Amino acid sequence: MAFKKVWCALALGFLLPFSCAHTDFFTSIGHMTDLINTEKDLVVSLKDYIKAEESKLEQIKKWAEKLDQLTATATKDPEGFLGHPVNAFKLMKRLNTEWGELESLVLKDMSDGFISNMTIQRQFFPNDEDQTGAAKALLRLQDTYNLDTDTLSRGNLPGVKHKSFLTAEDCFELGKIAYTEADYYHTELWMEQALKQLDEGEVSSADKVYILDYLSYAVYQQGDLGKAMALTRRLLELDPEHQRANGNMKYFEYIMAKEKEANKSSTDSEEQQEKETEVKKKDYLPERRKYEMLCRGEGLKMTPRRQKRLFCRYYDGNRNPRYILGPVKQEDEWDKPRIVRFLDIISDEEIETVKELAKPRLSRATVHDPETGKLTTAHYRVSKSAWLSGYESPVVSRINTRIQDLTGLDVSTAEELQVANYGVGGQYEPHFDFGRKDEPDAFKELGTGNRIATWLFYMSDVSAGGATVFPEVGASVWPRKGTAVFWYNLFPSGEGDYSTRHAACPVLVGNKWVSNKWLHERGQEFRRPCTLSELE
Repeated sequence: MAFKKVWCALALGFLLPFSCAHTDFFTSIGHMTDLINTEKDLVVSLKDYIKAEESKLEQIKKWAEKLDQLTATATKDPEGFLGHPVNAFKLMKRLNTEWGELESLVLKDMSDGFISNMTIQRQFFPNDEDQTGAAKALLRLQDTYNLDTDTLSRGNLPGVKHKSFLTAEDCFELGKIAYTEADYYHTELWMEQALKQLDEGEVSSADKVYILDYLSYAVYQQGDLGKAMALTRRLLELDPEHQRANGNMKYFEYIMAKEKEANKSSTDSEEQQEKETEVKKKDYLPERRKYEMLCRGEGLKMTPRRQKRLFCRYYDGNRNPRYILGPVKQEDEWDKPRIVRFLDIISDEEIETVKELAKPRLSRATVHDPETGKLTTAHYRVSKSAWLSGYESPVVSRINTRIQDLTGLDVSTAEELQVANYGVGGQYEPHFDFGRKDEPDAFKELGTGNRIATWLFYMSDVSAGGATVFPEVGASVWPRKGTAVFWYNLFPSGEGDYSTRHAACPVLVGNKWVSNKWLHERGQEFRRPCTLSELE
């Protein structure tokens, strides 16, 4: 990735690299699949170009070999050779005509087809923002799933089919991207990994001097002055004339001297220094820690008494005529809030139809802005989505009817079926589906009231990661293709159930397709009557 880079100076000659920050941009697996096909097409085009160049060189080689033999014979006895009238004629012909043709062949540009194809395909290429988004996804996975840099670099992930590894140059690029975001914690991790791989003998274009330059500053920013000095000394061993490193060393020595003076007059200085250097771990909020634990499958375990209240059953939609003779399989996932899963509820054929309808429309997923009530993108939702109406396809209409039959709720006031694709690193951080009291305009434009319930189809299995988790109660619901989960966001009184706060964990390996239906209050007055108690 190309970075616009300038070097800015701080006090006392302390210099640091500064790079322009990039905004987030994310793609879905569907789009990435298209990029693989694009790259395959370019490889075919490149091989065609190579063949054309090889054919051209072969012709030139044959010509050179033929002329080499001919001139070797002619130069031994020029007069005798030219005494033959045919040789004299052919010499004139070669020099007047054939050498001109050879010149045209040498000058012929065989790259036209390849360059033309490159120009056409370039419009579909990812840009700097895409690359930054992919890097951030890796860093997000590293944090959420407690992965060390060596594990990620060697590609040792669960469920992988096509193992891949990161080069020292790749690790350096990840460190630089973290640096542009002022994320010195990850900068240190990935610069150290790049340095480690180079120290182990990996041949790479990555330069240890540049790595140490970034690494020493990242360490300094986290308060570890001693380590920053050690790294800078190592840099100067490689490049004694490095201007910035020499300036940094003088600055570090100045700071160190000041700290030593302060230590003499303060008995608490050692303890204070330990506190200052203890900044490497990110200070996540409690919810964040619970969210990441649940994503790793380390959530709360139900007591045996609570587990005994969870059942599986055949469900007929409260005697719905469509399901009396052919009930569906239903199982309890959680008790409070009650989350149920329907098994074999959407067929593979229906899934493929929904995906094919959605793929051309996939765009960055949006959320409702509580202030304006309008849809907007948000950094905490990383996926691509599309909306499908019932009138577009009999399959979508049939799915809507199925949801209505099994929930007993009117879908005529529900939002359209939303289809979402979460690629690697794709996530939706903890959120509520319903509008809270301080968000009175959340769904004002729809005119159908609050979101009373959520129906979520899982349209793919996920090799690793991708769970739907409820941090408030410790529930983790794992994707299983062909199933759907359902829960109420509101109590019958219309009050929001805050225990339904949930999140979509990042996809570690594979990709995740889901579709969901948000059902609203209007039309449910007699289907789910209000109660007198606020929390019932």
